[in-house]
Amino acid sequence: MSGVQDALGPLFLLILLGAVLGWRRLPSADFWPVMERLIYFLLFPAMLVATLATADVSQVPVVRVAIALLGGIGGFSALLWLFKKHLALAAPAFTSVFQGALRFNTYVGVAGAAALHGQAGATVAAVAVALMVPTINVLCVASFIAAGTLGPSSLSKSLAALTRNPLILACLAGIALNLSGIGLPGWSERAVGLLGRAALPLGLVAVGVALRPHALLRIDRGVWAANTIKLVLMPALVLALATLTGLDPVSRDVALLFAALPTATSAYILARQLGGDAELMAALITGQTLLAMLSLPLWLSLTG
Repeated sequence: MSGVQDALGPLFLLILLGAVLGWRRLPSADFWPVMERLIYFLLFPAMLVATLATADVSQVPVVRVAIALLGGIGGFSALLWLFKKHLALAAPAFTSVFQGALRFNTYVGVAGAAALHGQAGATVAAVAVALMVPTINVLCVASFIAAGTLGPSSLSKSLAALTRNPLILACLAGIALNLSGIGLPGWSERAVGLLGRAALPLGLVAVGVALRPHALLRIDRGVWAANTIKLVLMPALVLALATLTGLDPVSRDVALLFAALPTATSAYILARQLGGDAELMAALITGQTLLAMLSLPLWLSLTG
């Protein structure tokens, strides 16, 4: 347990630092939205390309990692739709619960995997991102379509945005460079690597800046449903699948970490743009991020 806390503790301190900076509006109210775009469109894609282009992906049991992670995502996606009537939520609220139950905070996941298992953990994390980001983005946009919160113009914009998602494009580029044998030749490996190393600390601080403490006042059926799935049921199912498929300790730990992550801060923007319940989404992001500071170490301590 102490080893897990030592690995994750510094990450949570950076998130709390971001919360303080956001509360104090430092360096300014306009700074962090611009920084978030820089991280999302440049720094984090650079980290994914640097990791995937040069990693020995053959050492990662990709199929079994996919079974564990995508099995959990697919299972709870189906269950949410199956029990939609029983939740008795309005369409906008249901889409926010759907996002809150399935999306994951990529910055915390990759930083946590690297802190726990070094380069081996970062490689498995990059593979997990390559598997999960396209799947979850498609499922979440489909949920807005099925719930009827999108107009025709928003639908076309959403589908077009999927093809331009920087994380998806970065994963595809890194995999292509790896499989082609090109990798990152010459100075490009160090340059892209330096960019990538800036992504995680800044991304974690940005997570803290995005927290909305006042949103914690909202506690209703949607909050309970999303938080229970995301922080309790999803990691339990993924851990069971990882054990059944015989994942090695590093891959198992990273799969469990990604399953137990709080939802992504970008889900708030999607909820606001595509007709979701943005207030509920803010409550889920803030509540899950704070609760994960307790639940993540507990889940990871189960694997020793």
